Amino acid sequence: MIQQHALIEKVRSYDLALDEDKFNRAYLFSMKVHGEQVRDSGDPYFSHPLEVADILCDMKLDGATIITALLHDTVEDTGATLEEIRKLFGDEIAGLVNGVTKLTQIELQSSQTKQAENLRKLVLAMSNDIRVLLVKLADRLHNMRTLHHVSSIDKRRRIARETIEIYAPLAERIGMHHIKDELEDLSFQVLNPDARESIVTRLNFLEREGGDIVKRIIKELKNVFKKANLEAEVSGRVKTPYSIWRKMHKKNVAIEQLSDIMAFRILVNTIPDCYQSLGIVHSSYIVVPTRFKDYISTPKPNNYQSLHTSVIGPLKHRIEIQIRTHEMHTISEYGVAAHWQYKQGKNTDHKQYHWLRSLLEILEHASGPEEFLEHTKLEMFQDQVFCFTPAGDLISLPRGATPIDFGYAIHSAVGNHCVGAKINGRMVPLRTVLHNGDQVEITTSKSQTPSPTWERFVVTGKARAHIRRFIRTQQRSQFIELGRSILQKSFQHENLEFSEKILETILSKFKCQTTEDLFSIIGEGQHTSYEVIRATYPDFRAKNPLDVQPIVSKAKFIPKEKDAIVSIRGLIPGMAVHYAKCCHPLPGDKIVGIVMTGTGVTIHTYDCENLNNYANEPERWIDVAWDSHNEQKHYLARTNVVVNNQPGALANLTTIISKHNANIANLKISHRGDTFFEFILDLEVKDADHLSNIIASLRASSLVTSIDRVKH
Repeated sequence: MIQQHALIEKVRSYDLALDEDKFNRAYLFSMKVHGEQVRDSGDPYFSHPLEVADILCDMKLDGATIITALLHDTVEDTGATLEEIRKLFGDEIAGLVNGVTKLTQIELQSSQTKQAENLRKLVLAMSNDIRVLLVKLADRLHNMRTLHHVSSIDKRRRIARETIEIYAPLAERIGMHHIKDELEDLSFQVLNPDARESIVTRLNFLEREGGDIVKRIIKELKNVFKKANLEAEVSGRVKTPYSIWRKMHKKNVAIEQLSDIMAFRILVNTIPDCYQSLGIVHSSYIVVPTRFKDYISTPKPNNYQSLHTSVIGPLKHRIEIQIRTHEMHTISEYGVAAHWQYKQGKNTDHKQYHWLRSLLEILEHASGPEEFLEHTKLEMFQDQVFCFTPAGDLISLPRGATPIDFGYAIHSAVGNHCVGAKINGRMVPLRTVLHNGDQVEITTSKSQTPSPTWERFVVTGKARAHIRRFIRTQQRSQFIELGRSILQKSFQHENLEFSEKILETILSKFKCQTTEDLFSIIGEGQHTSYEVIRATYPDFRAKNPLDVQPIVSKAKFIPKEKDAIVSIRGLIPGMAVHYAKCCHPLPGDKIVGIVMTGTGVTIHTYDCENLNNYANEPERWIDVAWDSHNEQKHYLARTNVVVNNQPGALANLTTIISKHNANIANLKISHRGDTFFEFILDLEVKDADHLSNIIASLRASSLVTSIDRVKH
């Protein structure tokens, strides 16, 4: 455990503005309040904040951050209060301490929720001052170094999992690679000790067999640069066990098949020297194709810069070489801490930390802690691709990203209103995967809104958060509209007075705060309209307690009076109103609605065979009719077609469909013989009349044997 005077001298060696008096008071205060508390190792608890402070000293952080490290657990683990911290050490220190306090007093539902909530609080705190994250990372690093003292295996695994999934990616995002590597390796020891031990054993064997290969390769590389008269510092290492294990899984190979387990670093003085060094390496050794990356001209989101290349190097070993300046190396190892400016009284330039703003947007749009955690992992965990706007601006995205992700990366409004995309000047579908160097142009329209289908192919947390928020908002408004209409029509049918004022008296019975909440749960199908009527009028006796007359397939449909019918219109697919995929109802068909719990109303044709499944649940049936002002342009209709098996048959069929201004949505061949072949044909049509005209025209063709609409 580092001593008080040694810690002071360590800070003063780089921060002459250190308030020594405040530092000493913080030291004594922390020691006093932690008192006789001990850690799982048996050491005094006060040793922990000292070690955290020591880690931050190695990063050369300012005095305020070091003092925060001494105090970071006092509010959580002792009787000290935040107000007491503020009074003794000022607002700045109190704000930082509050940011890193773990908030264990919050009652949460699960360990997953607790983890998510803590991360949410951390993101909020570090958005105001990123030093919060630096202290938190140092705190987590020391806890991981002493994790073996924790007796519970489950607790060790939980902490290690949280570290490798959240804190290691966060360390990487702010460019602190040495912290990230150590956190990953310490977590790997806990989560998969057998795999780590196996890799370490194998590496030791390879070292014994080949002698000190790393030193021999470094010596040869130094000679190469000496002959080229270029001043360069060469170092090398075997990659970490976790890094090797991850490569083994990614490539699905054994460790013996991994040829690039060694990494070498060349440090030079200037950027031109970097590219000259690259030329020297490539002219001296055989280059491994497709293994070159230029992060100098296109830095990573955490401001990391370097040239990466792989060659068949000295001693015929395949090695990875990183080339960078000394300044780039410092930033690579210490990230944001490398160019910290608080000690000069200036704020650090956060312009390069776009990801932090993305996390804040995700936080704003997430419905709960668990969703925020999911989207944050998406945002931090994936490899990057680099694309360009038409103006030449660089946009960094996760691998597998699509134009929708690109649009949201530019601005949320661009993503929300995206209608089309061009990649390298060519129109492409919105689900197209982007590649490095693509120039992407997004076409927008004010009338466009996010589609629920977008969520299937977006990969960024920001895009997913915005899409889900829109769906939640739109869904609720549609459920409210639908629920209000159902209640209104049901009350009218029973000749009962309907008003929101009357409904306010029964809100508590349905655990609702407002009438809109009540409408929403009715629209969702959580309760029926007649449950509301009976709660409102306890003595109510229905004229006919059924919302609709139960019907049997193919039976005559008996509609109710007009007042009892709920009109529907083409809403956003997948929202409050769904069109059954069994019978594919079209405007002009007689229809009936089935209230489905949690999803709203599903519309069936009145003669759909699947309605028999709900014959014993009449309270779920509602009368519906098509809205005369329907906004939806196309509906899906399914047909079964048999055509002659001869050249030009399909061409003839598609020509007829095209002349009727319809579109083929799907075609699936179900049977093929020598004379005929049969297939299922899905068409996008306006209404039932439109479909009837198409079917009539196809039946008139000599190449079409039969065509029928499918309803089952």
